[in-house]
Amino acid sequence: MNFISRDTDYAVRALVYMTKVSKKKNSVITVDEIVREEDLPERFLRRILQRLAKNKILSSYKGNQGGFSFLKSPKNIKLTDVIKVFQGEVKLTNCLLKGSICPELKTCALRKKLNQIERSVGKKLRDVTITSLV
Repeated sequence: MNFISRDTDYAVRALVYMTKVSKKKNSVITVDEIVREEDLPERFLRRILQRLAKNKILSSYKGNQGGFSFLKSPKNIKLTDVIKVFQGEVKLTNCLLKGSICPELKTCALRKKLNQIERSVGKKLRDVTITSLV
């Protein structure tokens, strides 16, 4: 089981790179630059960055001088924000049994433990920002 999907991983790597570069220059960063410096596949990265722009994490600029810049400050972008864009809410179980809600939902000892773990993991993930990964 992979907790972090490929898209989330690529997004975080791109955001960390953009954070490093934006400290040196306050400008638009191209997809080609990120691909070259982070060795990420261009066809995936362009789609990933567009999704981050759609979710108001980045701004997108078209044309010859096009690329992406931060709409939100990297210190305010939590790892959970990026996970939600590509994977949805952080959940350890959906408690489905043969496609229906499990009848033991309210009394299940495993669900209670998993909910405790989920809350703990969620808190730790919310403490991680893009800036803290630089």
